[in-house]
Amino acid sequence: MSGKVKTNAMRRLDAAKIPYEIKEYVPDENDLSGVNIASQIGLDPAMVFKTLVTRGDKTGITVFCIPADLEIDLKAAAGATGNKRLEMLHTSELLATVGYVRGACSPIGMKKNFPVYIDRSALDHEKITVSSGMKGMQLLVRTEKLIEFIGAKLCAVTTKR
Repeated sequence: MSGKVKTNAMRRLDAAKIPYEIKEYVPDENDLSGVNIASQIGLDPAMVFKTLVTRGDKTGITVFCIPADLEIDLKAAAGATGNKRLEMLHTSELLATVGYVRGACSPIGMKKNFPVYIDRSALDHEKITVSSGMKGMQLLVRTEKLIEFIGAKLCAVTTKR
């Protein structure tokens, strides 16, 4: 799969000369969880970051990248972004809004440069994975390079499952 396919996220990283490693897995429509993906690619779920798209009452679309084994605390996330309320963007709106589908949202190469927040725990790892923008592939990237490239802000907005 990876030898033939270049996603928008990969093209953006290539253009910026940011190295990455492709980690392939078998997508399971019944279990799109990052924990399932982490198991398949042999990484700690704390290194596999899922991308969540939200809509704030004041700022509009905001993107969060959090470890696969944690949940987003919407109240804390709202506070971190200057909103009173945040809600998850409905899956039917994802493709038109960010250019990706559920289970394949990447913080790299979205339709617009939405604000991106990455959980502070990413700094505990030299590299983390994010979606390639296509089900079946994760991109393993140096954490600091990713944060700098997408202009992400660090935050603490997660809670245990």
